[in-house]
Amino acid sequence: MVEFNLPKNSKVKKGKTYKAKDGAKNTRRFQVYRYDEDTGENPRVDTYEVDMDSCGPMVLDALIKIKDEIDPTLTFRRSCREGVCGSCAMNVDGTNELACIKDLNEIKGDVKVYPLPHMPVLKDLVPDLTHAYAQYASVQPWVQADTPAPGKERLQSPEERAKLDGLWECVLCFCCTTSCPSYWGNSDRYLGPATLLQSFRWIADSRDENTGERLDNLEDPFRLYRCHTIMNCTNTCPKSLNPGKAIGETKKLLAQRR
Repeated sequence: MVEFNLPKNSKVKKGKTYKAKDGAKNTRRFQVYRYDEDTGENPRVDTYEVDMDSCGPMVLDALIKIKDEIDPTLTFRRSCREGVCGSCAMNVDGTNELACIKDLNEIKGDVKVYPLPHMPVLKDLVPDLTHAYAQYASVQPWVQADTPAPGKERLQSPEERAKLDGLWECVLCFCCTTSCPSYWGNSDRYLGPATLLQSFRWIADSRDENTGERLDNLEDPFRLYRCHTIMNCTNTCPKSLNPGKAIGETKKLLAQRR
């Protein structure tokens, strides 16, 4: 019989429960993943009862209230609170979301909050995005042109600019990438939906003159072709973008070269 050993500290334990203050009548339970590598302890799930009469409507509002009023040791990323920076990406109720724009009214029962899946966790709800950002940098996400600049910005027609819609809005939250089964098993070489969306954003840019080299960079079958159009990426994108379509368009361009 084959025996499998789980990685160290992989078993998630039941943690502490923090009761709401006396007199709170409208409370809601939040089950939040907790992990601190420095302690050497297994991860746990702590439960917080939050008084919703003094809490904002979004998941991030509740997390901020927990940190400010209940448990200051809770760690998570946040910045803009407007769905623009991508900092507060996490798994809420089983789906990757931006906590700042996830309405609590859309969630039934206890609110379960975990870090983005299938990435190393630095602490609590903070994943280590070092590898993901290195992959993003590998597609050279900036305009590359040998033609001398005209002494002002490089202009585009309205039609050329329109081709970037649905691409430039990506906030690099990596909700799509961490929801992709192909990425879970091949993240060492497969670039993942977010990076491939950004790659196509520069391929589609009329101001860029390096399309050939950009496509050469994607000829490695693992970097692009591990995508099997499962479409989890598109379903989970908090900005309603379509990474799967961008990947498909890139595959078409590569096929046309052959």
